[in-house]
Amino acid sequence: MSIIQTIRERAAVIMIVIIAISLIAFILQDSFSGRGSGVTSTKIGEVNGEDIDFIDFRQAMEMQENQYKQAGMPVSEAFRQNIMEGVWNQFVSEKLLDKEAEKLGITVTAKELNDYLFGDNPPDDLRRQFTNPETGQYDAIAAQQAVAALRARKDEMAENFANRYLPALMKSRQQEKYSALLESAAYLPKWMIDKINSDNNAVASIQFVNIPYSTIADSLVMVTDDDIRKYINERPDQFKQEKSRTIVYTMFDASPSEQDSAQVLSDLQKLYDEFSTTSDMESFLNRVGSETPYYNGFVLKSKLSMEKADSLRNLQLNQVFGPYIDGNNYVLARMMEKRTMPDSVKCRHILISTQGGLSDDDAKKRADSIAQAIKGGADFKALVTQYTDDPGSKETGGEYDFTSLNFGNLAKEFAEAVFYGKAGDKKVVKTQFGYHYIEVMSQKNFEEAYRIAYLSKPIVSGIETETIASNAASQFAGDSRDYQSFMDNLKKQNLQEFTAPNIGENDFSIPGIGDARSLVRDIYAAKKGQVLDPVNVGDKYIVAVVVDVQEEGLISPSKARPSVEFVIKNQKKAELIKNKYSSSKTLEELAAAAGVEVLSVDSLNFASTFVQGAGSEPKVVGYAFNKENQDKVSPLIAGTTGVFAVKTNSIGAGSSSVVDSEQLKRGMIMQMRSSSTRSALEALRKEAKIKDLRAKFY
Repeated sequence: MSIIQTIRERAAVIMIVIIAISLIAFILQDSFSGRGSGVTSTKIGEVNGEDIDFIDFRQAMEMQENQYKQAGMPVSEAFRQNIMEGVWNQFVSEKLLDKEAEKLGITVTAKELNDYLFGDNPPDDLRRQFTNPETGQYDAIAAQQAVAALRARKDEMAENFANRYLPALMKSRQQEKYSALLESAAYLPKWMIDKINSDNNAVASIQFVNIPYSTIADSLVMVTDDDIRKYINERPDQFKQEKSRTIVYTMFDASPSEQDSAQVLSDLQKLYDEFSTTSDMESFLNRVGSETPYYNGFVLKSKLSMEKADSLRNLQLNQVFGPYIDGNNYVLARMMEKRTMPDSVKCRHILISTQGGLSDDDAKKRADSIAQAIKGGADFKALVTQYTDDPGSKETGGEYDFTSLNFGNLAKEFAEAVFYGKAGDKKVVKTQFGYHYIEVMSQKNFEEAYRIAYLSKPIVSGIETETIASNAASQFAGDSRDYQSFMDNLKKQNLQEFTAPNIGENDFSIPGIGDARSLVRDIYAAKKGQVLDPVNVGDKYIVAVVVDVQEEGLISPSKARPSVEFVIKNQKKAELIKNKYSSSKTLEELAAAAGVEVLSVDSLNFASTFVQGAGSEPKVVGYAFNKENQDKVSPLIAGTTGVFAVKTNSIGAGSSSVVDSEQLKRGMIMQMRSSSTRSALEALRKEAKIKDLRAKFY
C-alpha cells in the first residue's frame, strides 16, 4: 500500500505492515486494557493446556472488524459473531499447528525468511507493492531497499514490522511447510489403483429376496429411552451437542407512535430556518446532531441514487427540500453547491513527508525546489525516484488513477487539487502527510456534481411510549415467576407466544429477536423454568422463560428420538424377521415362507449402491461382490428397507471402458492433497482438549 493509498484509508502506516486477512488474526498491534468487564483473568480459551489470551483475541477481532469497515461493510452484531467464529478457529488452528510443527522440527530460518521476502515467490502484499508495471516482474531490489529503510527507523511502524509482521510471516511460512509436508505424503500404490479400477468396472448377476420392514407392524416393536441411549453411546461422534438453551418469549411493542413521529417532525421543522441560512453547515450539524454526517465533497449526478434523488438534483443553490422520510429518518436537504467535475482523473505527485522528522519549513522548501526544477525541465520520473517519500509510486513515476468514489477517502487538499483543478495544473499542496508537488495529467467523464447537506433525525419512541411498553413488560414479568404462570398469563392477556431454540452460549443474535447479546448472557445465567427480567431489544421489550437447558456432551434420548427411533425400530424388526425365517435354506424357500418373490438383477454395478427393485442398499451390494458368497445364499442381511438374502451367480467386467490408471491416480492424489491440511486439522481438533471461555468476555 503506497502513501496515497494510505491517505485513501486515512491510516498512517505503510503497506508492508498491513498483511492479508489470513494473517491478521495472528498479529498483535497496540496493547490496551480491557473493557471494564470486571474479568480479572485474561484467558479466553485453552487448547491442550495452552492459553489463548483475551487481549490478543480482541485485537485480532478489532483488526478484522476495521478491515471490513474500511471496505465500507457495516459490522452488525450478527456479522461480528461470524468474525468472532473465524478468529476463534484461526487461534485454535494456530495452537494445534504450532505444536505439530514443533514435534516435526519445522522451523523458518532467517535465511529462509530473507529468500521468502526477496525471492521468486514473495508474499502477495510485497509482490503487489514492488512489481514493475512495465515488465510485470517483482523488483526484489526495490523491496530490499524499502525494508532496509524501514528497519533503520526507530518508530512504531518499524516496531510493528519487526515484532509483528515478520513473526506472523514466519508463522504463515511454517504452516505452509507443514501443509506441503502433508501434501507430499499423499501416495497410492499401483496395485490399489488397479484394484479400484477393476472394482469400479465390475458387474454382478444376482438373485435376491427382500422382506420389507413394513411386514412387521410398528405396534409390535417398542423403542425405549434405554434403547436410544444405548444407540447414542455406541455412536458418540454422531450425537455430540454444544451448550444450548431454548426460550419461550413474548414481546411488548415500544415502536414510535404517531405522536412520537409528529414530535420528531416538529423538532426538525424548528431547525428549518437555521439549516437553510447557516454559513457553517458542518458546525451546525455537529451542534444539533444529524444521523447523516456532513460530507464536504461533491457527488456526481449519476452517483446520486438515494431517496428523492430527482428532486434533489433539481434544487437551486441554497434551496431546501423536505422534510421527507428516508428509511427511519425525517430529512431536510439543502443544495450547497453545484459544479462540473470529472468521474476519473490521472495524476502524478512527489511527496515530501513531514512525518519522518523533517520540519515543515524544510519540507516546504524542498517541495518548492522540486517545482522549480520541473519548471526548468527536470525529468519528473527521476525526481520521483530521488525524492518522493511515497515508495509505492516510485516504480510508476508517481502516477495514480482515481475515480470520484475515491474522493471522500483522500486527503481533502489532495482530492480538491486533482478533481477541482483542470488538466495540466501543477502545484504544491500541503496535507496532513506533508507537501505534495502535484501534476493533474488528465480528467475524464465530466458530469454535473452536487454538494448537498442533510439534516436527518431518526423517528424514535418518546419517553411516554417507552414507559408504557417497559411498565407492561415489567408487570408481566413480575406476575410470571415460573413457566406455568408465564404461560397462563400469556393466555389471559392474549399475548403472542414465540419460541427460540438452540441458542448458543456465544451467540450475538437470536432468530426472531435480532441482536441481543445481553439477553443471551441473561439466558445462560438463568435456570430452567426461570422467567427473565425484561430486556429492551430495538423497539421491543422481551420477556422470556428458559424452557430447555442442554449442556455440552451427548444429546438426550428425547432429543434424539425423532431422528433415530425409526432406525432402532427397523433394527428390532430385522431381528424378528431373522428369527422367523432363519431356517430357510434357499431363496425359493425364503420367498415362499415370507410371501414375496425372488428377484433378479443381471448387471449390478459395484460402484453404485443402487439395487434395481430395492433402492439404495450398500450392504446388499457389498455381499453380492464378495466372492465367498458366489453360488450360495448369503446370511440374512439387515438392509435399509428390509431384510435381504442374496445369491451371486457371477461376477465379471462391465462393458464400460477402464479409466487410465495414471489419470485415475493423479486425480485421487490431487484430491488427497487438496484436503490433507483440512483433514489433519479436523483430526487434531477432534483429539484436542479445547476450552471455550469466550462467553465470559463478550
